[in-house]
Amino acid sequence: MELQQIIDKSHRIVFFGGAGVSTESGIPDFRSVDGLYNQKYDYPPEQILSHTFFMRHTKAFYDFYRDKMLCLTAKPNKAHYKLAEMERAGILSSVITQNIDGLHTAAGSKKVLELHGSVHRNYCMDCGKFYTAEDILNSTGIPKCTCGGIIKPDVVLYEEGLDDKTVTEAVREISQCDTLIIAGTSLTVYPAAGMVRLNIPLHTTFYCFIKLLVNHAFTSFKLFHLFRISQAYIYNSALSCIIRVRKTSSIEMYYLC
Repeated sequence: MELQQIIDKSHRIVFFGGAGVSTESGIPDFRSVDGLYNQKYDYPPEQILSHTFFMRHTKAFYDFYRDKMLCLTAKPNKAHYKLAEMERAGILSSVITQNIDGLHTAAGSKKVLELHGSVHRNYCMDCGKFYTAEDILNSTGIPKCTCGGIIKPDVVLYEEGLDDKTVTEAVREISQCDTLIIAGTSLTVYPAAGMVRLNIPLHTTFYCFIKLLVNHAFTSFKLFHLFRISQAYIYNSALSCIIRVRKTSSIEMYYLC
C-alpha cells in the first residue's frame, strides 16, 4: 500500500516529527554525521543544553544558544506547508513536534504540540515577563529583564521535565489516531520517543493502527523488536516530498502494523 493510499483511507492522522523536518529550512539536526552533536565545542552540546549548565554558566549557555539554536531567518519548507495544508483539509488532527523552531506554526498549522518548548517564548525567571526570540538574539551576555531578573528560554533543557499539559494532549492525540506518521527523528530522546508506542486503544487492531517512519539517517530505535512489520518500502524523495511518495533511496520508510 502506498503512503497516499494510507492517508486517503485514514480518518485521523497525527504527525510526530523531529529535527530532520527542519533541516531543509537550513536548521541543522542533532545526531546525523553533520549534526550539532558531532561538532566540536568547548563543552559537549548535551552539557551546554542542560539545566545545570544554564544555572552555573549562563553566559556560556547564551553564547552557544544565540549562535546555534536561534535560527530566526529560517523559513518553513514544503513539509511544514504540506502538513498545514493537510490540517486545513481536515486530514491531519495535529502535529506533535520535538522541534523548538516554531516553523510548523509559521507555516500555518494550528494544532501544534511543542514537546520541547519554543525559542519564541522567553520569560523572566523572577517576574515572568515575556520576551521574544528577537529580544534574546539582540541582547548581549546574559539577557536581563527590566526588573533585573535573568531571562530563560521556554525550551526543555536536559534534566528538565516536559510540560504536563502538552504531554497529556500529545498522548491523547496518539491514542485516538488511526495513522501516526513519524518523520525526521532518531527516536532516541526520551520521554518524547516513547510516545510513539503509547496508548494504542484495545479496540484498535494492529492493522488499523499504522505507524510510518520517514527518516534521512539510520535510527537506532528497535523497530523490528517493538513492532511486527508487514511491509517495508524504501523511497528516495526529500522529506518535503513525503506526501508525493517518489521512489528514490535516501529515506527509509517502514509501514508498521
